[in-house]
Amino acid sequence: MSSIQTLQTWWQSQSWLEIAGVVSGLLCVYLAAKNIIWNWPFAIINVCIYIFIFYNSHLFADVGLQFYFLVVNIYGWYFWSQKPASQPKTPVVLITKQQVVLSAVAVIIFTIILGSVLKYTTASYPYIDSFCTACSLVAQFFMARKIVENWLIWVFVDIIYVGVYIFKGLHLTAIMYAIYVAIALIGYLDWKKDYQKQNS
Repeated sequence: MSSIQTLQTWWQSQSWLEIAGVVSGLLCVYLAAKNIIWNWPFAIINVCIYIFIFYNSHLFADVGLQFYFLVVNIYGWYFWSQKPASQPKTPVVLITKQQVVLSAVAVIIFTIILGSVLKYTTASYPYIDSFCTACSLVAQFFMARKIVENWLIWVFVDIIYVGVYIFKGLHLTAIMYAIYVAIALIGYLDWKKDYQKQNS
């Protein structure tokens, strides 16, 4: 009985804003994994909610990331809608060697610069937060461009985010990111199948 009461107390302590963020986040990622264009409006709602959540949690790199996501989500919605007339969806593509190298260099530089700035603020985990932000910038752009490997980056970064959000007391958000890991794995496998179908 005490475990039920503990669960009830925990649930009552969760904010409705975070609950709305979790629901919209799960919907947008699931729809993206299934290569369905309607993931983008849910993604836009989600980032607007998390701007406030992360600001209140002093995760300032994540706040900036949400504004970037907002722009890329609008771009992704546009790009995905520009499908060839002969195909039901915009085709998915594989990452190139040049994109791998440029992305790795960008992540390193961004992490060092932003982390060095944030360590002089009240930001929590400035370098970890900056690294996750840098990886997320790359992954979200790759998703918008329908690059299959975006999902592998999300798996990696979402695992780190789970730990960060647990330590910040954002338990529902941590659960959401744990679910994101599973959805990202599904997304990678589904997009890989789509790529193979396109080229069969």
